[in-house]
Amino acid sequence: MAQKLIKTEGDYNLTLARIEKLMDAEPGTPEFDDLELMSTLVEIYEDARYPIDLPDPIAAIRFRMEQLELSPQNLIPFIGSRSKVSEVLNGKRTLTLAMMRALHKGLGIPSDILLQEAGSSFLEDSPDVEYAKFPVAEMAKKGWVPAMPDIASHAEEIIRDLIDSAGGMQLAADCLFRKSSSSRENVKNDPYNLKAWCLKVLELANKNPLPTQYKKDVVDADFLRDIAKLSYFNNGPLLAKEYLGKHGIHLVTLSHLSKTYLDGAVMTLQNNVPVIGLTLRYDRIDNYWFCLMHELAHINRHLSEDSGEIIIDDLDLRGYESDIGDAAEQEADSIAQEALIPAEYWNSIELTEVVSPSRVKVLAEELKIHPAIIAGRIRHEKKNYKILSRLLGHREVRKQFSDFI
Repeated sequence: MAQKLIKTEGDYNLTLARIEKLMDAEPGTPEFDDLELMSTLVEIYEDARYPIDLPDPIAAIRFRMEQLELSPQNLIPFIGSRSKVSEVLNGKRTLTLAMMRALHKGLGIPSDILLQEAGSSFLEDSPDVEYAKFPVAEMAKKGWVPAMPDIASHAEEIIRDLIDSAGGMQLAADCLFRKSSSSRENVKNDPYNLKAWCLKVLELANKNPLPTQYKKDVVDADFLRDIAKLSYFNNGPLLAKEYLGKHGIHLVTLSHLSKTYLDGAVMTLQNNVPVIGLTLRYDRIDNYWFCLMHELAHINRHLSEDSGEIIIDDLDLRGYESDIGDAAEQEADSIAQEALIPAEYWNSIELTEVVSPSRVKVLAEELKIHPAIIAGRIRHEKKNYKILSRLLGHREVRKQFSDFI
């Protein structure tokens, strides 16, 4: 009778019973061959069904200490301090990845025992990544990552989990290593705070797949104009997110971290899926629409086909000397302005030195866009940011995004 793989507990018990009957089989006989085959099949089943647990990492550390005749003080270079060594050995402090890596390299303790995952090993990173510099405490305060005691010592684990959720190290490497494609990035940005924000944007997009696949070149002049018309409605910002999602483009609204200065960014997930991130740091209707259209213009003209591409935008830098020489940013500004207020219309109207709110509302109604867009354009061109402020839609954007954190 041919013996098959053991797949169930019933098969297992039946095979054990047959083995017992063949225990006295002589070598060289068909019965002995059956005995060997069934024993092998039982061993395969038991390895899969009843795996042997890995040794406890603390027990492994103590065993290695005994082998090498080490005292707890000898572990300070690997764990960090006398008190941390004591807490780790007594089970009061969990091992961090940094500690595990040091113990693996310094004492030769197998990585799979320390990581408690059979066959696992430590990933090698670029030496440029310094996990301790990520603002994990602030991220936890915002609810981006789980809060925990002594969170700074767990920075590597937290950021690695974020990287996995964002699409993996290969994709996230561009957030970590590549300089932004845009020069409209504020030099005052803390690089690790900016990296953390980019990774969180990618994670939020990656965790919420869209129902429609993005098609290259879908963002054209007509598409942009259709988006701009949504500003006419009170819930226009939310409608824009829905509209973009139906065309395979992610829109993520996420507050900025301290020591970062940005309004928005464009990134890509796997398969070149575009992701727009907006900080809404200026909670105004005019700022929302110009920034959104600016980022869409980047998708239309400047985003490469390489996954991991990033373009960062601090719109406060518009008009500065360093910004004027950036052709891509100037083009994105022009495309955004044209989509919101066509040049033909804008050049045909006469704007006096003092433009009344009622005049702005009339112009907005003619174009079927929000008055904030007209007011914002006038303020920018006249370099007078004291006028028409009541038309800008202050505190009218963030409240539309219930998931804004």
